[in-house]
Amino acid sequence: MITTEALMDATRRVIRDAAVENGAIVAANTDMKYYPRDVASYRYVWLRDASFICVAADVLGLDIQEDFFQWCMERAEAPGGIFLQRYHTNGARAGEQFQPDQGGTLLWAIWHHYRHKHSEEEAAEDFGELIARAADGICRHWCGDHFAIPTYDLWEERSTYPDLGDNHTYSIAACIRGLRCASELMAGDSARKWLICASQMGDSLNRAYSSSHGLFIRSYGKINDYVVDASLLGLVYPFEVCSAQDMRMVKTVDAIESRLLQDGGGIQRYENDVYDGWMLNGAVRRKGAGAWPLLNFWMSIYYKRKGEPERAREYQSWVMSRLEEPYIPEQIFTNRLQKAVCPLVWAHAMYVLSLHEIEMGDD
Repeated sequence: MITTEALMDATRRVIRDAAVENGAIVAANTDMKYYPRDVASYRYVWLRDASFICVAADVLGLDIQEDFFQWCMERAEAPGGIFLQRYHTNGARAGEQFQPDQGGTLLWAIWHHYRHKHSEEEAAEDFGELIARAADGICRHWCGDHFAIPTYDLWEERSTYPDLGDNHTYSIAACIRGLRCASELMAGDSARKWLICASQMGDSLNRAYSSSHGLFIRSYGKINDYVVDASLLGLVYPFEVCSAQDMRMVKTVDAIESRLLQDGGGIQRYENDVYDGWMLNGAVRRKGAGAWPLLNFWMSIYYKRKGEPERAREYQSWVMSRLEEPYIPEQIFTNRLQKAVCPLVWAHAMYVLSLHEIEMGDD
């Protein structure tokens, strides 16, 4: 079993490797010798991944955050004021989906960095333009109880449609937290506008809990999606729209554990997931998804906040006991045939955040 010390050393290296010279932070640096050749290439910038990585870097004392925020401000194309699906390292778009959680998560990462390292005044001075762009981009396309343009979920697989008035629950939670963070960093009329939008989103989010199914559903509107999805852990951390003790969240986690656990404790993304990232001749094979270590670490944070540290450690240990080298993959499979993207930098970031949560308590 890989030791904590060895994994932390590798984590620092992996995070540094992901931060390229111009400030971009990639989801996985395929230029490294340790990256396998027969899996999908993740040498792209997803603002979501990079934001979690920045917060983990705060915890580790690594200095990559402000270069990344500068990259977002100067390089990442944001047509209509919104950040899109993913980017090449030079800032050119590599996808056209509007995933609103990415802007919300970026705002949380900026808030976290300045709350711990500087001050709100310095955040507004250094990156006020970026904060306003991300927050205004979210609000500009919100029309009271849903987005006025199609949005995609964090897994990049499902879309909402304005005529159905539907929302992705995780995305709305991310936007609420991001807008609240933005309002703490910058005062004035803009901050008040952002808080009004966040309040409307909060009212909307109340519809995301299904009392008949006993859980938060992953999207809600005129047509609901009741598939159990582990990303709903984000409602507790980092977006804090629910407490870990909220019975609605407790029931949602019960559903996740009853339907999404693999091999004695690994967590899949959602029911009947097929994506594996395993490539042959440039094509993803899709022979069935494995468990995602980053979700185990996310569940670990949930249980620590719920007041069950031993349960939190069990979810961490499940991953640790299955690592054969100090790199955390995107997925862990029950067979030795399928190959995973490895290392996934977001998974390493979530390991850092879960370990910090367990050892240090709430941040």
